[in-house]
Amino acid sequence: MLRGCVRPGLSYQYGEPDKALVSARAGRTLREIASLRVLSYPHSMAAAKKALITEGPARTAEGVAAVREPDDGLSLRQRYDLVRQRIADAAARTGRTTKEIILVAVTKTASVDQIRHLIELGHEDFGENRVQNLEKRMAVIDEFLRRHRELGSTKDGVKVPERVRWHMIGHLQRNKVRRIAGRVRLIQSVDSLRLVEELHAIAVRLDEPIELLVQVNVSGEGQKYGLAPAAAKHLVDQVDTMIGLRARGLMCMAPLSPDPEDSRPVFERCREIYDDIRRSGAGGPSFDILSMGMSSDFEVGIDCGSNLVRIGTAIFGPQLHESPDEEPED
Repeated sequence: MLRGCVRPGLSYQYGEPDKALVSARAGRTLREIASLRVLSYPHSMAAAKKALITEGPARTAEGVAAVREPDDGLSLRQRYDLVRQRIADAAARTGRTTKEIILVAVTKTASVDQIRHLIELGHEDFGENRVQNLEKRMAVIDEFLRRHRELGSTKDGVKVPERVRWHMIGHLQRNKVRRIAGRVRLIQSVDSLRLVEELHAIAVRLDEPIELLVQVNVSGEGQKYGLAPAAAKHLVDQVDTMIGLRARGLMCMAPLSPDPEDSRPVFERCREIYDDIRRSGAGGPSFDILSMGMSSDFEVGIDCGSNLVRIGTAIFGPQLHESPDEEPED
């Protein structure tokens, strides 16, 4: 069992999900909705639309009428609580609690209003795939939180976080490092010595070390970024020699598949690599995060030892059209 993923300074804390919350459609409970696997969205848009719940009366707005919602019969609050319930159930099967699993809400398919609402529900950890989008969202959310601090820190009885933690989870090019270094809580996609050296050149001028995860391409897919498994420990060793950097663990992605169980061999192999590095002492005691699992397979990831999951569509809904924020990488 993974231990130590919560350390002083991170404050990765999550409350238990609201188990009494029921769907606005058909009076279903969270567990009944979970059994439908509504939120494990298939990867094709045609299949995604087919999987949505469409029967029943119109959903209630729950005070978020301005928030764009997919037509799945669930509000953002309901999808968020359902995801947390599924995380709690998966964690319990491995002898852990939700406090030992970091939930990063991936905002790639989210509107700004949805991000604001999730913050008002108390959520603090958000992830972005692209530097351009990350910069834009950080600026808007910083202003939103500033206004909250001035006007009051609670919303409908829930304490609104004073700050949120941003994670860079997509491929990071070396020429964009300066734009996010020192501004994000965790860079989860470090996959080369050249990128490490670029990060270190900036980190030595910062007050705090840059924390990162080494991305491992366990599946060997040519279209995926990440190191070969055999090179992961060597890169962690290199990070250990750089005073401005701190390797916190590993991240991997499984191949896209409609069956979550297809991710299991990849996650099991990444867990083995993670355990081998920890046993070697590389990374030190702070090497304690294993990031595995997205909307379609996060329960399998937790079952295989993940203590950080990256979930977007299961919370915000599938991307029904291309975001206007999307820009090509240089």
